[in-house]
Amino acid sequence: MNFPTPPAEARIELAAIRHNISLLKQHARGAEMMVAVKADAYGHGLVPTARACLEAGAERLGTAYIAEALALRAGGITAPILAWIIGPGEALDDALLAGIDLSAGAEWLLDDIAAAARRTGRVAEVHLKADTGITRGGATAAEWGGLVDRALALRAEGVLRIAGLWSHMACADIPGHPSIEAQIQRFDEAVAIAEKAGAGGSGVLRHLANSAATMTLPQTRYDMVRPGIAVYGLSPIPELGDFGLRPAMTLTARIALAKRVPAEAGVSYGHLYVTDRETTLGLVPLGYADGILRHATNRAEVLAAGRRRVIAGRVCMDQFMIDVGDDPLSAGDEVVLFGPGTDGEPTAQEWADTLGTITHEIVTRIGARVPRVYR
Repeated sequence: MNFPTPPAEARIELAAIRHNISLLKQHARGAEMMVAVKADAYGHGLVPTARACLEAGAERLGTAYIAEALALRAGGITAPILAWIIGPGEALDDALLAGIDLSAGAEWLLDDIAAAARRTGRVAEVHLKADTGITRGGATAAEWGGLVDRALALRAEGVLRIAGLWSHMACADIPGHPSIEAQIQRFDEAVAIAEKAGAGGSGVLRHLANSAATMTLPQTRYDMVRPGIAVYGLSPIPELGDFGLRPAMTLTARIALAKRVPAEAGVSYGHLYVTDRETTLGLVPLGYADGILRHATNRAEVLAAGRRRVIAGRVCMDQFMIDVGDDPLSAGDEVVLFGPGTDGEPTAQEWADTLGTITHEIVTRIGARVPRVYR
């Protein structure tokens, strides 16, 4: 039987993910590890990546949404999972029946979780979230005492257990930023308030550290760390180097068409690239529908025909062009958009720097049309 070869694929090196987990475990110095696998494991594939992380020693998983956590359960993952962005009307009953821990930063959400616990007969495992300065989710300092008191009342009723106290850092990836110490202080204060009220202590996980904090701020490790981008081998603080991390994703495509064109040929929409000589162009079957940013036009590089080539002309929905001059190029030849950089290809960090963004956006944008192939 003949199996069709996909026009593009994202190769995921699970050994690299396991290496990165091991490296992060060294930095965690005994703290538990919850790996952030939200956004389809940062574009790397939810269930296979989660399995690799757990095999390498991570104790827990974290998702943005309940639906992601339920997908992990459907994929056979039994490890503890925390979902942390929960709005009104979410599938709380399903989450509790699946044994998903839930984050709460508002009293109304605690009440909703408690109602689901009564309906299902399950005791909800809840992590109380404090807003210590990122000004996104979590209870403000003015709201924190009320959140803790409400959680304690519901715990006394027997419908929930306070499983964690947590917050998220805004600028851990900016060494020396004044908000870092301010957030640590506010988190300590929030934990002290909770513990004084009876909501802390043994069995209640305190967690604050993201990838950058895990690797550079030992005072933020507490009982558990929550790395994300570093798990996938991408530096949380690029100006400090790669920390020994190994990028896990290599994005490749096969040339769909190669052809000779004359000088002064306008290429792709708007003719933003015009050939200055007779040359060979190659059509790469990836576009902005696959996560290749449109403003990579005439800017980002790929590896093709043994050298790096700048994208020639407008990135389209499904394709873009490259100019290889007189170098040999044929349909079916491989193009590498980014990878670890060990064979001369650009890295995701280089793409991010070129396009004025972060590596998180580069890898999470790679769409569902691009199959993930695990190695």
